[in-house]
Amino acid sequence: MELWKKVTGLNLHEGYGQTETTLVCCRNDYIPYKLGSMGKSSPDLVVGIINDEGKIVEPCTEGNIAILTKPARPLGLFNQYLNDPVRTAASFLGDWYLTGDMGYMDEEDFVFFVGRGDDVINSAGYRIGPFEVESALLEHPAVLESAVVSSPDETRGEVVKAFVVVKPEYRHIHADKLTVDLQDLVKRTTAPYKYPRKIEFVTDLPKTVSGKIRRVELRNKEWQHLRE
Repeated sequence: MELWKKVTGLNLHEGYGQTETTLVCCRNDYIPYKLGSMGKSSPDLVVGIINDEGKIVEPCTEGNIAILTKPARPLGLFNQYLNDPVRTAASFLGDWYLTGDMGYMDEEDFVFFVGRGDDVINSAGYRIGPFEVESALLEHPAVLESAVVSSPDETRGEVVKAFVVVKPEYRHIHADKLTVDLQDLVKRTTAPYKYPRKIEFVTDLPKTVSGKIRRVELRNKEWQHLRE
């Protein structure tokens, strides 16, 4: 985002939505720019950050990104998952639709994305969203793609692990040196506790037919031996 602004002089207009919803949040020329935010709730929606009991949390506190469904159901919100009443029921908590994503809202009602609920890493009591770490890794000129997941650890329970695809012209760099460089970059860009303690260099990443990285496949690979 900052690099785009520096190179082009323009701000990116971000938006957030799902197949189950219309546009949930957006940022445009009528809303002040705030780095890292997805903007504010769409005019026809009430977006809230709630805890697992369905209560609104304090500003800047991480929770479930949710949409209020009462007194009137928002236009464009799905009715149900076809032939899947269990999944449909799990997507609602009281008067709220649960997006399945984690985030927080600041005092000015700007919404910030942390990650999918099952993607967030809980390491030694710290909750770490993969998106922020991936974005930091992509700032390194050698990184073509990255995916961040949890990996089991005896001391911390979970640690951050990054799968990294290196650009061809940088593959001559020794893996140990590049690992340290990437770890230091994440420490500087985000926070020291968010850096990937494990980095695996790969030739490609698993993706859906639409090109989205399948973190779930990488995460399952990390935890598979504990489930057997």
